[in-house]
Amino acid sequence: MPITIMGDKEFESVPSIKSKALRINLNQNIYGTFAEIGAGQETVRNFFRAGGASGTIAKAMSAYDKDFSDAIYGIEDDKRYVTEARLKKMLRHEVNLIEERISREKHPNKLFFSYANTVATIDFAKKYKGHGWVGIRYQTTPNEDYNEIILHIRFHENDARLQQITLGILGVNLIYGAYYKYDNPKKLLRYLYDHLDKDQIEIDTINFSGPRFTKVDNRLMSLQLVKNGMTEAVMFGPDGNNILPAAILYKKNILALRGSFRPVTKVNMDIYKKSLNMFLSENKVNKDKTVVIFEITLSNLRAEGEIDEEDFMARARLLCSLGQTVMISNFKEYYKVVEYFSNYTKERMALAMGVNNLVDIFDEKYYRHLSGGILEAFGKLFFKDLKVYLYPLHNQETDKVTNSDNLKVHPRMKELYKFFKYNGKLQDITDYDATIMDIFSREVLQKIQDGEQGWEDQLPELIPEMIKENNFFGYKTPEEAVK
Repeated sequence: MPITIMGDKEFESVPSIKSKALRINLNQNIYGTFAEIGAGQETVRNFFRAGGASGTIAKAMSAYDKDFSDAIYGIEDDKRYVTEARLKKMLRHEVNLIEERISREKHPNKLFFSYANTVATIDFAKKYKGHGWVGIRYQTTPNEDYNEIILHIRFHENDARLQQITLGILGVNLIYGAYYKYDNPKKLLRYLYDHLDKDQIEIDTINFSGPRFTKVDNRLMSLQLVKNGMTEAVMFGPDGNNILPAAILYKKNILALRGSFRPVTKVNMDIYKKSLNMFLSENKVNKDKTVVIFEITLSNLRAEGEIDEEDFMARARLLCSLGQTVMISNFKEYYKVVEYFSNYTKERMALAMGVNNLVDIFDEKYYRHLSGGILEAFGKLFFKDLKVYLYPLHNQETDKVTNSDNLKVHPRMKELYKFFKYNGKLQDITDYDATIMDIFSREVLQKIQDGEQGWEDQLPELIPEMIKENNFFGYKTPEEAVK
């Protein structure tokens, strides 16, 4: 059963790929072009085979030769062809041609579209499985501004022919969803996997834009990709748009901070600033080639068994307002985060965390599913030159500060801990702000929800105002709390 239809009552009646293509073909108003580069004419092939395509397909083309492609769409600054920029040029160019060549007076009811993909399939050595950009630019009513749905895919199959077939199915699902499911983007997203499995293809980036999607927050769509099992991690920038992970992580030095950020506090920002200074002082860490990632795991987004999307959006908007890049992942263990990053870079990496997080890392129960147990996990965690920057913990009752020197782990883990400690893998953040150490997100959150006063000073500048204006996290005024 495709993952798209889990939980949907209508799964029994999921139309076949041929039925979807035929429905599009038989709609006398849907009319457009197909431009497919890199994996054959796999999408448009389904429309030709379904029948009745003459009223739908204005043109189908493949500009495989790079010189021809450049002559049609222009030369990219980076000289690359499988990019989002290239896809957008293809979509806009083909739509402009339709507008120029087809008279609106003669065809007042036509809904123009351009479907395009630019793809690299698996190489002969089977070391590089391939990826691509797929998109559609289209109208749902005549003369309206164009909508766009653009996504990035990664192939998981080991045969180029199978990848081509998979791409063709995905293309039909996208075009069908764009026209018949645009009013429910969450369902549209799941239906992209009709007759496909997540083991065949991964969608790790998607962005909706245009008049039909003005109320769609692409950060929320990012969450859906991870929630539905379509990918293990997604990223988005301060502008709220999704970012292709490879584009921002490739050959970069990476500093990652994991947390609930519910809400983001002065302590979180102190960890960020102090650990970044330490990271930039390391050998071979170039400031211009360094990215900082604020990571929220899916487990941190769950409330009473379900993901609270409003709660997620509150955290996302607050972090974005601070100019941060956010990653939503399905990784419970830290070593999986490092493994993920290592797919994109061989440069130095670092994790910044508090004492409690480090204690959890040395808990064997998290690694029972691994044949090599905690040793296997640590071999992956401390990949190459990875370091952990440790933020100390202040005990208010004893007034003692815990750092890497007096941290207590399970007796069986003592020698392992010492190994990493004395080999310089763990480094204390020593220039921390002692005046804010007793700030904890959970306590601030409770005050926000109980209508208490005084929590504002524990958060970064402008964050309290955003929480109050938008009623984030169940905010209550003191007056509302009394009621």
